[in-house]
Amino acid sequence: MTVSGFALSLRYPKTAALCCLLLIVLCSLGMQKLYFRGDYRIFFSPDNPQLLAFEQMQHNFNKSDNLLIGIAPRDGQVFNSEILTLVHQLTDAAWYTPYVTRVDSLTNYQHTEAADDDLRVADLLFDPAILSANSLERIRQIALHEPVLVNRLVSPSGAVTAINITVQLPEKNQQQEVMDVWHYVRQHLDSIAKDYPNVDFHLTGVIALNQAFASEAEQDAKQLVPLMFITILLVLAWLLRSVTASLATLIIIVVSLTSALGLAGWAGIFLSTATINAPTILMTLAVADSVHIIASTQFALRRGDSKLQALQYSLQRNVKPVLITSITTAIGFLTLNFSEVPILRDLGNVTAVGIMLACLYSLLLLPVLLLALPLKASAKVNTEDKNMTALANWVIRYQRLLLPVLSVLVLVCGALLSLNKVNDEAIKYFAESTEFRQSNDFLEQNLSGFTLIDFAVAGNDSNAVSQPDFLRAVADFSQWLLAQPEITHVNSISDVLKRLNKNMHGDDPDYYRLPDSSEQAAQFLLMYEMSLPFGLDLNNQLNIDKSATRISTTLQNLGSKELTGLEQRALQYMADNHPQYQVTAASAALMFAHIGERNMASMLKTLPVALLLISLLLVFSLKSWRLGLLSVIPNLVPAIIGFGLWGLLSGEINLALSVVAGMSLGIIVDDTVHFLSKYQYARQEGRDTEAAVRYAFSSVGRALWITTAVLCIGFAVLMFSGFRLNSDMGMLTALIIVIALVIDFLLLPACLLRFDKTTEKNHV
Repeated sequence: MTVSGFALSLRYPKTAALCCLLLIVLCSLGMQKLYFRGDYRIFFSPDNPQLLAFEQMQHNFNKSDNLLIGIAPRDGQVFNSEILTLVHQLTDAAWYTPYVTRVDSLTNYQHTEAADDDLRVADLLFDPAILSANSLERIRQIALHEPVLVNRLVSPSGAVTAINITVQLPEKNQQQEVMDVWHYVRQHLDSIAKDYPNVDFHLTGVIALNQAFASEAEQDAKQLVPLMFITILLVLAWLLRSVTASLATLIIIVVSLTSALGLAGWAGIFLSTATINAPTILMTLAVADSVHIIASTQFALRRGDSKLQALQYSLQRNVKPVLITSITTAIGFLTLNFSEVPILRDLGNVTAVGIMLACLYSLLLLPVLLLALPLKASAKVNTEDKNMTALANWVIRYQRLLLPVLSVLVLVCGALLSLNKVNDEAIKYFAESTEFRQSNDFLEQNLSGFTLIDFAVAGNDSNAVSQPDFLRAVADFSQWLLAQPEITHVNSISDVLKRLNKNMHGDDPDYYRLPDSSEQAAQFLLMYEMSLPFGLDLNNQLNIDKSATRISTTLQNLGSKELTGLEQRALQYMADNHPQYQVTAASAALMFAHIGERNMASMLKTLPVALLLISLLLVFSLKSWRLGLLSVIPNLVPAIIGFGLWGLLSGEINLALSVVAGMSLGIIVDDTVHFLSKYQYARQEGRDTEAAVRYAFSSVGRALWITTAVLCIGFAVLMFSGFRLNSDMGMLTALIIVIALVIDFLLLPACLLRFDKTTEKNHV
């Protein structure tokens, strides 16, 4: 649509308003189809190789979604009648958890011992009522010397214990199923905690992780969106100094937001920890277009134009730059479609659509609102225009100094880029103030880590787990894993068979080794499985035909590099030492470790494409190769400086930060486009370079710092999120946006003064 096309809204305001209202209603009706998902699987595409490996592991063995209850007596003594009675009670209650398939604890640990020529298998604590000093000491000795329990369900010091609840979710409505499990356990713990005031309870595990994702997204929706809304309202009233202008902008924000979310609902997109940020981001971006329309209108009103003339002038000056900036910003967010994370793709698409809707409403509906409402230009703005002119004169005066100084700064920050490393830890997605992070950190320090890797070792035929060679390979691999500094616990079938072999030889410690023959191993396993109660069988370690076994390892909380490095070392060890057996690794932690690196690789490939598209669009719209090429500098430099400074501040690039470069590229182009557009108008009117720079500062400078202030505040609001992916993304994006304004006010005009000295009116 041309400038004259948008100007028709001023000629037929009622028709334009009615058309916009109809579009708003049709789009917004889709909001009722929105729903929320907070489980960790939303971070992975169905064809993600680590997800497929994880699902295959879950299919071959029992599912391992779990909720771990940490029990920490404040006196540091687990092995007394009070605490063991508590563990026994909680273990019994845990069997009533929705979707439960297994409960493991100290009290129901299936202890084996010799009974004449037979094998006795029983709960370590069957009845708390008969506890005595001798039985307490017996339980303590067994628990603290059993590899299956130590560093998994009890700390080596005996100060902390845990109950592990394994669930199998139907996955029909996973969000509700997770909440069912969480609420049952949480309510039961809250109730029983009243009787045990000297005991602290901590919840972690996959279910707790899913609940934390949902909880933090809900908190952001309840707190950050209203905070952003109020903040923008106050900032606009202060910066625009007009109640009418602020009200009109607020209307554009609301209708853009509801329309975008409604279209997301129609498209089947759900709300998540990522897409919940779309309202906050859209509110900030929707402001930018409106501010430029209003600022130009006020500029014309101050020089004596009527309101209609001022609005016509504003549209004439702003239709092209507003369209260009909206398209380039949308391109930046559409680069998220190349992300490996589905919910980041959703965020990109929802935001891109919302940006174009905000553009449409700003150019059609906003002029109609401003025409209908009383609008006056504030005299106070004249002072700010004079400040912009003073800044232009300063840049012109020191142009020869600015270029080398800023060039050195860019080179230094470019060198600092190497300080950044891709590193993802799912635990560190959450701020230290969140309940999940605190519980997890406590249990990692006092019991065991949350990070898990499961290794499946497959033999060459059924019943391979009874073959001595296979068992020796499993035992050898288990010992190698336990020797790795990152690993705190290994749960292996080889330890079970060693214990059974000792039991079947009168509990002689010398027989704590693998059985000598396949027959013995098969016999011991059969006897043991027949003695185990329902829900505590070996299906979590053996597949159906016993051709493979799962070795579960618990690790310290590691970064993605360390985690994938350990995975590769383990697979290489088996390939070098036991190549006849197939080994695979899988876990939720591995999925997150790989997705961060894959996402960064895909986004780095996309960034040059986005930069090229945006640059070509600018060349085409400005009809100038020189200005189009010069625009690359202020578009690329802010990200270089921003990520360079981030290398000093943190140096850790997580899942969210891997998309900031592409996302921010589309945003920071806005200032460049508006500055160059006004500069080009002046050049086409016959002004020289210096006069054109002064005109650009005086006509658009105020609007640029207003939009930058709003955008910076908007993304800075995300820093208050307890979800680190959101807070880090908000912090770095806000930093880059501020740097972009500085570059557009200092480096861009200096480049124009240096490289655009021709007197031609059109630089084609």
